Amino acid sequence: MTVNDRKLKILKVIIDDFIDTAQPVGSRTIAKKYPLGISSATIRNEMADLEELGYLIQPHTSAGRVPSDEGYRLYVDELMKQKKMGKNDRQLIRGLLLNKVIEMEDVIHKSAQLLAQMTDLIAFVTLPQFNKSKLTNMKMVKINDSKVMLILVADSGVVKSLQLAFKNATQEALDAITDVMMHSLLDSTIEDITVKKIGMIKNVLPQYANVIDYLVPILRDTLNELDDIDFYVEGLNNAFNFPEFQNVAELKSFIDIVQSKEMMMRIMSDSSDDGIGIRIGKEIGEDALTNCSIVSVCYKVNGKNVGRIGLIGPSRMDYSKVISVVDYIRETLSDIFAGIYL
Repeated sequence: MTVNDRKLKILKVIIDDFIDTAQPVGSRTIAKKYPLGISSATIRNEMADLEELGYLIQPHTSAGRVPSDEGYRLYVDELMKQKKMGKNDRQLIRGLLLNKVIEMEDVIHKSAQLLAQMTDLIAFVTLPQFNKSKLTNMKMVKINDSKVMLILVADSGVVKSLQLAFKNATQEALDAITDVMMHSLLDSTIEDITVKKIGMIKNVLPQYANVIDYLVPILRDTLNELDDIDFYVEGLNNAFNFPEFQNVAELKSFIDIVQSKEMMMRIMSDSSDDGIGIRIGKEIGEDALTNCSIVSVCYKVNGKNVGRIGLIGPSRMDYSKVISVVDYIRETLSDIFAGIYL
């Protein structure tokens, strides 16, 4: 049995209607609402064929049909029309993201908030993994007799300010050590800054050997703590409005997964780094997310993929709108971090 043009038209209007209403769609509904020029009986026969082909599901004997994962996949890949964001929405996004831009983390966090607000879904964002980035600048500043502020700047644009418990170090010694470290460690990834590399600075600055010996284990422990990935989730309250999650147990399972950084990192690790990734139902690989879809994309800093932004919600989401919003925010982030709007 082939999927001819008439079947594709019927499948499209069924999915469009289900996205809008969250109610199973029957042949009479299609005949009344959509000018397809065919009878209700013909529509009913085509719907039965689409069900047999695996693109529709009939939840109850007397009910209409709803899309299957395969139906959504065909819809996303071939049937839906890509929406273009209106000028006002584009200006809103750029204006909010460019307003008082100070640090990368602020911009990315604001992006997640915008995604959730504009789509009524749950937005997630990962920041560039700091220890995978290259060191471009560093500074140690004495705060008082027992504390030193370490400032690290990575090529991803992330800045880390860390307090070290450091006694009896003059600012002169800190400046000298920083200068030598920058010379020897510049363009090394943070994870490549080893105890051995830091310790070799003593060969250049033997007069500060005691300070360096004290500094090495503190820096080692501090850099190890930077191995984690920062992860933001916004719009969790939107989940309470999804008809798909009226069952309390299912809602709790969904929220538990979305709030789990480890779980979301594992799910995201299976996503493609090329273009917008759309994973529907069983494609996600989590039983609690079989009624959900994930739309995500990588954003760039200095021309390389460094983090991911996206949305998770019911498979019934408005894919065309979601894709346009996600893609425009990705484009804006990449432009901001390339310095185009700064």
